[in-house]
Amino acid sequence: MDYKEILKQARENLNGSCKVCPVCNGKVCAGEVPGMGGTGTGSAFTANYEALAKVKLNMRVIHDAKDPDMTTTLFGKKMRIPVFAAPVSGTTLNMGGKFTEKEYISWVIRGCLDGGIYPMVGDTAVDAFLTTNLEELKAAGGEGIAIIKPWENKNVISKVKMAEDTGAFAVGMDIDAAGLITLALHGKPVGPKTVDEIKEIVNSTRLPFILKGVMTIEDAELAIETGASAIVVSNHGGRVLDETPGVAQVLPEIADKVKGRITILADGGVRTGVDILKMLALGADGVLIGRPFVTASFGGGAEGVKTYIDKIANELKVAMILTGCKDIKSISKKVLYNY
Repeated sequence: MDYKEILKQARENLNGSCKVCPVCNGKVCAGEVPGMGGTGTGSAFTANYEALAKVKLNMRVIHDAKDPDMTTTLFGKKMRIPVFAAPVSGTTLNMGGKFTEKEYISWVIRGCLDGGIYPMVGDTAVDAFLTTNLEELKAAGGEGIAIIKPWENKNVISKVKMAEDTGAFAVGMDIDAAGLITLALHGKPVGPKTVDEIKEIVNSTRLPFILKGVMTIEDAELAIETGASAIVVSNHGGRVLDETPGVAQVLPEIADKVKGRITILADGGVRTGVDILKMLALGADGVLIGRPFVTASFGGGAEGVKTYIDKIANELKVAMILTGCKDIKSISKKVLYNY
């Protein structure tokens, strides 16, 4: 499929909920929550994009990295590139309502697996959406990860058990959803968690547990204390707290403190293979991508999702060649200009 045609079709199918701008930087959709924008002024969404855009690369062309190995293994799963589809859900709440949750998530799951990566499926204010997402994940052999909202612990643990039953290979909680407007509008009780409350959830499952929504060194250290297997450095796409810094601004200091002690994933403004390289160089072990998978699926179904994965994989390969990186482990701060 032609990627430009996918974007054109997505613009029509998203019914104005996303404008599918030439540059997905959060400016046009500022404040559109529900919707696909950032909360309040939209500055946290914009900061994600701009912080990553400010990172520049050292081009190196005298080396032997002619055919880089882009594969990695995370949570025991070998991946074509170190990318997960972020847990974005809520077709009727945020995506214009033309397609059902089942249609959308089935496209994302199938497209990811066809493209050699894995999907994360999400939870939202409408309880039936998680059920649908987990049913579709189970139909795909459980090849993915389920991320649960920070409900009361009893509810979280119940949903973790549902995820286990699908065969999912990891579970997690996007604790940064504690203040999500779409949940508040539906009267859903979410909130922050203490270390002990998170430990209870971590200890309730045999699966690796991911804590999504870490933006400070302090929270990263506490995440390790909970026994979590991984963190996602994320401000929830700028959708929960206005005026936060971009992920690329805080990721290096977090990685400097906890790298090697816990798996570090990151999301926020990642659009291209070059962006993936930047996040890895800043300290991430892998990245999550959100909004581009929405547009790819709405514009081309599962094939659109795979087309997008092929695109960013090709971009990552070129970026690795032109920065002298022969494999994922060799990507480090050395590829960053003036860093």
